[in-house]
Amino acid sequence: MSRLKEVTGAPRADNACTFCGVCGYAICGALSPAELADLDKMAKRAVFAPKETLFAQGEPATKVYSVSEGVVRLYKLLPDGRRQVIGFKLPGDFIGMASAELHGLAADAINQVSVCWFPRSAFLHFSEDKVTLLRRLNEFANRELSYAHDRMLLLGRFTAEEKMASFIMGWRERLARLGRGQIEIALPMSRRDIADYLGLTIETVSRTFTRFERENIFSVVPGGVRVIDEFRARQLAAALPSKDRN
Repeated sequence: MSRLKEVTGAPRADNACTFCGVCGYAICGALSPAELADLDKMAKRAVFAPKETLFAQGEPATKVYSVSEGVVRLYKLLPDGRRQVIGFKLPGDFIGMASAELHGLAADAINQVSVCWFPRSAFLHFSEDKVTLLRRLNEFANRELSYAHDRMLLLGRFTAEEKMASFIMGWRERLARLGRGQIEIALPMSRRDIADYLGLTIETVSRTFTRFERENIFSVVPGGVRVIDEFRARQLAAALPSKDRN
């Protein structure tokens, strides 16, 4: 079960959403100042420590989440105990709008994660007459569908090296939208996470990192990788369109 730590007792502006660092590219970026103020009244803020659960697979889907900081891992547990990592959510991403009454996936924090969360029924009611918000939610849904299509191609047709390069370069593009690392790319997820996302073994992931270093394409640095050869890295990842792939 999730252990939700609601943030209380902190000073609060009349509209805390105004001061959120990711508001411009989160779902709330589509709202007017007055609508933001109404949304802020509904919002609750919570912090999750690394490895804490936001929600478990099979739990009632009663909340929706907007990630403010940190990285969230989405995964599905198979009946035989195996785990398939479905994706990783960054600040500005939105979680929980699937129509099912129960969560089909689980979500947990990779590093310390801060979220704004909203009661699902109240959020759906709030969004009913907000055309710009509904359009924004539709954009998010279309982006998720595009990710799914690209990932099907990645899993089915790419070599291990192409999968790894595509993942790293796609992750860099997502971080770039947040104004983060271009040369050094933070990878807070574990090698097991990467393996479970790309359909590889952890041994293959480790061997591929070693090959990238040996061939001077990427070098492994504390907490991530550094791009050494931009052209070759892009060449390996070029089997997917130049857009984020995670």
